Amino acid sequence: MASSPLHPRTRAVHHGTRRSQYGEMAEALFLTQGFAYDSAEQAEGRFRQSGPDEFIYARYGNPTSRMFEDRMAALEGTEDAFATASGMAAVNGALMAVARPGERIVAARQLFGSCLYVLEILARFGTDVVMVDGTDLDQWRAAVTPGTKAVFFESVSNPALEVMDIADIAEIAHAAGALVVADNVFATPVFSRAVELGADVVIYSTTKHVDGGGRCLGGVICGTHDFVRGVAEPYLKHTGGAISPFNAWIMLNGLTTMDLRVRAMADSAATVARALDGAGVGVIYPGLASHPQHDLAMRQMGTGGTMIALDLGSRESAFRALDAMRLVTISNNLGDARSIATHPATTTHQRLSEDDRARMGITPGMIRLSIGLEHQDDLIADLIAAIG
Repeated sequence: MASSPLHPRTRAVHHGTRRSQYGEMAEALFLTQGFAYDSAEQAEGRFRQSGPDEFIYARYGNPTSRMFEDRMAALEGTEDAFATASGMAAVNGALMAVARPGERIVAARQLFGSCLYVLEILARFGTDVVMVDGTDLDQWRAAVTPGTKAVFFESVSNPALEVMDIADIAEIAHAAGALVVADNVFATPVFSRAVELGADVVIYSTTKHVDGGGRCLGGVICGTHDFVRGVAEPYLKHTGGAISPFNAWIMLNGLTTMDLRVRAMADSAATVARALDGAGVGVIYPGLASHPQHDLAMRQMGTGGTMIALDLGSRESAFRALDAMRLVTISNNLGDARSIATHPATTTHQRLSEDDRARMGITPGMIRLSIGLEHQDDLIADLIAAIG
């Protein structure tokens, strides 16, 4: 790699490439579960301490997966990364690896439903899990007591698009000796400044914007070498959370176009949000000046992102609009090249109580929109016609 700093778009294309003796241009797919040794002594030595390009078993590491890990770490600005089978494997791995009975983890209550489930599991095993309003710094100050093990939040919440103040939360956490774990999927690696703002561990579901084509599952934990290899990896490699080499290969290919895709999607999302807001639709979008954390979003990401939330007032109105959409597909993924609409109250967050959903800002009339690569004029026309 060049000695001068490279633009993230360039790093997303080139960083971490490992070529075989054949000099292939495309990243090689090493579709193998195990590796051969020249001697019993070599096998013994590798199990004791493997070098950076020495592999034992695909659950522990693989050349294709390592390329993806190196590239993600370079993009995020961390020392290392561990690629996981899914975004939830990354959340589970990062939190389970640090949690202990009796120790405290403080988390924002504005979380994806499966993240809340992982925290419930931790609480069952004796971890002191404390939930706070992630946008209220006074609640963080009260809950993050000295000795707190970690804090956990989504930098932009799913699905209500509340923006967490990474720098201030990190300052509170670090003063108490706590690790800062940020799920950064809505910010995307393109707009992320999480590490610069104080996050110690950054998690992505690479199923979303990194793949970008809705093809396969993946996740990644980015952090210091000591955390990734000394804390997260032992838990993940023994419990089976590692990514498939094939999926890592898909993610590597997704990274080459991610910067272009995500910027185009965010530009379209801003245009769509403004058009719907001007048409009198209830729009939640961090890029609008009316959003409560608009200034914070601009400081942290420089954009409103690729996600929009609409509130149409009732479940019935939301369902009518969803059924009337022609270009926007009803599904529960996001970050796809295709625009996707989700009704969180009856799908991704349906297992929560009505009161819990209300505390998270999830109304019966809410629709979560993931804006894709269709032309923004077509999306606006489709959405306005569907909403009626």
